[in-house]
Amino acid sequence: MKETEHFPLDAPESYIRVQTSYYKRCRQPTIQGDYVELWIPWSSETLRQDLPRKEVKKICRFDGFCCVPSHLHYQEAVGNFYNLYHPLPWQPEEGPCSQTLFFLRHIFGEQYELGLDYLALLYRSPTQHLPVLCLVSRERKTGKTTFLNLLKLIFGRNVTFNGNSDFRSQFNSDWMNTLLIAVDEVLLGRKEDSEKIKNLSTARTAKIEAKGKDRRETEFFGKFVLCSNNEEDFLVIEPTETRYWVRKVPPLERENIHLLSQMRQEVPQLLHLLLRRPLSVPQGLTRMWFSEKQLRTDALLRVMQGSRNKVETEMLLLLRELFEATWDGELCFTAKDMLELLRRHMPRLSGQEVRRVLQREWGLVPATNSLSYQTYRYDAQGEPCQVRLTGRFYSISQSWLRLRLDEDG
Repeated sequence: MKETEHFPLDAPESYIRVQTSYYKRCRQPTIQGDYVELWIPWSSETLRQDLPRKEVKKICRFDGFCCVPSHLHYQEAVGNFYNLYHPLPWQPEEGPCSQTLFFLRHIFGEQYELGLDYLALLYRSPTQHLPVLCLVSRERKTGKTTFLNLLKLIFGRNVTFNGNSDFRSQFNSDWMNTLLIAVDEVLLGRKEDSEKIKNLSTARTAKIEAKGKDRRETEFFGKFVLCSNNEEDFLVIEPTETRYWVRKVPPLERENIHLLSQMRQEVPQLLHLLLRRPLSVPQGLTRMWFSEKQLRTDALLRVMQGSRNKVETEMLLLLRELFEATWDGELCFTAKDMLELLRRHMPRLSGQEVRRVLQREWGLVPATNSLSYQTYRYDAQGEPCQVRLTGRFYSISQSWLRLRLDEDG
């Protein structure tokens, strides 16, 4: 196993000056017996005590910091700026990686080739937009957390682990310049949480904010990997959304407590495979590389169904009931008509809630003028009967409804 070389810690190469501040490269020990390299602010007075004056003059000076991700052609300095992106602690090495591939086949199942493509794109093209990968399962000992730890092994300090509260905090400087943002036991049921994640997943730039510092714009290249024991409501995913890849992971056939350490030994060989292996999707089909059809799984459809609010679900069921009862090819109605039909089961429902679903969730547009149309009301026996009214009505066809219901599985 080959790891990248460490810089000497007692020489001018151990220090840098960025603008008017000095930093020292320090090796922080971990409980696993390894070391993590950190840049720690160092006062000029202490620096003069550490190094002779002639050595201080040899310290590299930079105009500022930048973050330029690259694994194959990493540069510590880009122009006259110091690169905060971390080089990988491995070099590719030819050889077998059977344990790792066995585990990846377990995680990605029938989408194994797409899973290898996903890892290869992370390694070869870290700035490429990729879907939000979600691993879900109610069962224990499935390997979801082990997969996150494998990503941490491969990409080192370019992977950060977030909690649910980190997405809601205004301070985000600790994770905005990382390749992978991983969340275990994710539960972000508010719509604004999912909006934030999906918007960042395709963003080129974002606002970064640290305590005591002004907000500033930065280039964003992060990808999200979420794990949850909730299979249906860990996140709000709308039926028209194309940025999520949700996989249900089955339990491992047998538990191997040494699996992570075995995969650690195979990281250089895995990188060699990812570098040499032709992609099964050789050219990006969408901005997330993979097509909507390739990412659509039963697990994703279940989350979409669980994300629908009760009003929308009741409206879909009502429309299906009307189509089955009338055999019409198209139904016309205003928001008021829909409200009257739904109030049999939802007496407290408001017209505003109905219009929100029609216009915001379904994207429907009413007729431009008040026109005569045929719609339905329930009679005293609870049977739909035809009525003719005038108004700015919406139209929905059977094919539209079938497509909407299919999205729910």
